[in-house]
Amino acid sequence: MGLRFLEKLSFMVFHVTAVMLSSLIAALFAPALAVSAVSGYAHSPRVFPSPAGKGAGIWADAYESAHHLVSQMTLEEKVNITRGFTVTDNICAGNTGTVPRLGWPGMCLHDAGNGVRATDLVNSYPSALHVGASWDRNLTYERAYYMGQEFKAKGVNVVLGPNAGPLGRSPLGGRNWEGFSIDPYLSGQLNAETIIGHQDAGVIANLKHFIANEQETYRRPYFGVEAVSANVDDKTLHELYLWPFVDGVRAGVASVMCSYNRINNTYGCENSKLMNGVLKTELSFDGFVLLDWNAQHNLESANAGLDMLMPGGGFWGNNLTQAVQNGSVSEERVTDMASRITAAWYLVGQDGTNFPVPGIGMKNLTQPHEQVDARIPESKPTILEGAIAGHVLVKNDGALPFNKYPIMLSVYGYDATVPDTKNTDTLFQLGYTSSPEMGQAVLGTEHHFDQAARGGTIITGGRAGANGPAYIDDPLSAIQHRAKADGTWINWDLTSPNPDVNAASDACLVFINAIATEGWDRDGLHDDFSDGLVLNVASKCANTIVIIHAAGIRLVDQWIDHPNVTAAIIAHLPGQDSGEALVKLLYGEAQFSGKLPYTIARNESDYAVYTPCGRGPSNTTDPQCDFTEGVYVDYRHFDEKDITPRFEFGFGLSYTTFNYSSLSIEPLDLSADLQDSSTPTSDERFWDIVATVNVTITNTGSVAGAEVAQLYLGIPNSPPKQLRGFEKVAVSPGESAEVAFELTRRDFNVWDVVTQGWIMQSGEYAVYVGSSSRDIRLTGSIAV
Repeated sequence: MGLRFLEKLSFMVFHVTAVMLSSLIAALFAPALAVSAVSGYAHSPRVFPSPAGKGAGIWADAYESAHHLVSQMTLEEKVNITRGFTVTDNICAGNTGTVPRLGWPGMCLHDAGNGVRATDLVNSYPSALHVGASWDRNLTYERAYYMGQEFKAKGVNVVLGPNAGPLGRSPLGGRNWEGFSIDPYLSGQLNAETIIGHQDAGVIANLKHFIANEQETYRRPYFGVEAVSANVDDKTLHELYLWPFVDGVRAGVASVMCSYNRINNTYGCENSKLMNGVLKTELSFDGFVLLDWNAQHNLESANAGLDMLMPGGGFWGNNLTQAVQNGSVSEERVTDMASRITAAWYLVGQDGTNFPVPGIGMKNLTQPHEQVDARIPESKPTILEGAIAGHVLVKNDGALPFNKYPIMLSVYGYDATVPDTKNTDTLFQLGYTSSPEMGQAVLGTEHHFDQAARGGTIITGGRAGANGPAYIDDPLSAIQHRAKADGTWINWDLTSPNPDVNAASDACLVFINAIATEGWDRDGLHDDFSDGLVLNVASKCANTIVIIHAAGIRLVDQWIDHPNVTAAIIAHLPGQDSGEALVKLLYGEAQFSGKLPYTIARNESDYAVYTPCGRGPSNTTDPQCDFTEGVYVDYRHFDEKDITPRFEFGFGLSYTTFNYSSLSIEPLDLSADLQDSSTPTSDERFWDIVATVNVTITNTGSVAGAEVAQLYLGIPNSPPKQLRGFEKVAVSPGESAEVAFELTRRDFNVWDVVTQGWIMQSGEYAVYVGSSSRDIRLTGSIAV
């Protein structure tokens, strides 16, 4: 064998070689693979030692302070802050140990990425998927900043969010709604804005779940069955699943959470290749790695790069101190763990008098407690604007906006009104107020829930990513409030599957939803009850408008082409201002500008991956999930296979129209890499601007609106199109706006498994600019 082939074999250790691959390939790779308990499966190579944090760039001052503090700690004190402890004075999801002798107060860690969960006197912000549909960097930052201030007021040091994983490999993923988008570029951009916003507010952001945590089914070991192994090759890992984590580290994220699942048959929180090799070495991450709650780990996890256990001492406990004493773990490693944790604390300014007592506002709501009101008036416009911006208009046959104040509106569907309760119980704490049956389910057990939350409107999904609404402005209440002012007559029936319709109705609004939760994947992408309700109303009402609150992709082909369905809105998860936001859109007082952050297919079978991986006859206790589709998920797959979607990635209608013109492409510093050379992820050249693309957007309609201009690159030997830029611009009627896209070297590069770096290939790079991934208005190319 040639040297280059041997090098490729050694680096391809990280590639999947599951039994479904041919016996020839398995035989070729076998000598270079470490063998797991199941013959024929590969796993990640061991990468030791765990690199110490460098304290580079924005971390420099924080590390200087951390080193000064940690140098004064005993071994026991250092160990004490690397693990969780049970406390009685707060209900934080986790609390670290403290070092009273040195005045270090410890930290409260709490859920999650969409607002403070399971407490009072906070706000319910739009969930991440809703934010992803806004494609709005500024609103994303503002949401994160105000949310971060609420966490800080409650004494939460570490926000357990945002989510870069799951991306959404399967549309049935139970936690897809907690992330911004299936697309790694869009996800990465909005994760970065969120991290900066949180940390500007003075709290530590925690980017999760690292990595390939793409399903809830068998997500962690239960009842003698191992967690599913995400068997992903090196190229796919870097070009798809790692991409938003790179943006997060670049943005200065202070902590990363390792995931429950296995990756190439090694548990995420035991995986030295990922934590030491990829995260801390390749990405030069200087923050701390946090265990997902009670995730699989062992004492060796400390050497593998894990820095903090939650919610207790786990396998470390007193064993970590003993491990140092017997040489199994070096004290330098423990010092680095403590330094990374305290450096994060210093980085966001939690030292001195800058931060409340940890957990001060996180109390048992049924016990006497001080009112710690974390809300501030300045956040109100952001909450409402964020709720508006994530609504996506996918069909409009002239029904919207209402041309005049309607004389009669009829409202149907379980999703139009508030849940029966919003109090202090588990349903409130876990976001299950509209799906009470979910509140009875035990994690790790098999359950099949109604895909519609028929207990009321939904403003968030379930469990860790849920948030606490100060109020719920439901659609029916908001419509009635408007009706009172305008003199509109309102009819409603929120329970019947086949309601009567007043034939004089100007419009019939049908509210349905699709719920999702942590812990279980969805059973489908639509439900018969809701689709039947839409069809029944449409059979009696010539102007039927469908509104779907959705915690993920929701198929619409059962009724979307019905001639009496005149408009359809994907309303996602708007947070507490749901009703007001919708009414402003219906009446044209606000403009639709949202775009889908995923693809809505015509059929379930159109997706590259539909169902989560399960067990089979040969792997009853060791579920394997082979990511053989590679980077071809969502629109990349639809484009590659020439499948026509119902509504493509990036699609969304407006009340106005936009013209694209004057495409200008300027290559700046583009040249192909020489053979055997590449750019490391941590190299600053990776971020050099190497081309600019300019276009002009003109509002050719009669009302003001905002357009999301999207830039896609056609990279050689890759999917036909990949998102590499977007800009949201507000334009008045008859006016134009110049949009400039700055493309970095990273945007053109592909991962080379041989050199373990990024390379620029020679060839023609197609440039597509348009209103969606399929609505391309301008094309050009760049030769390299």
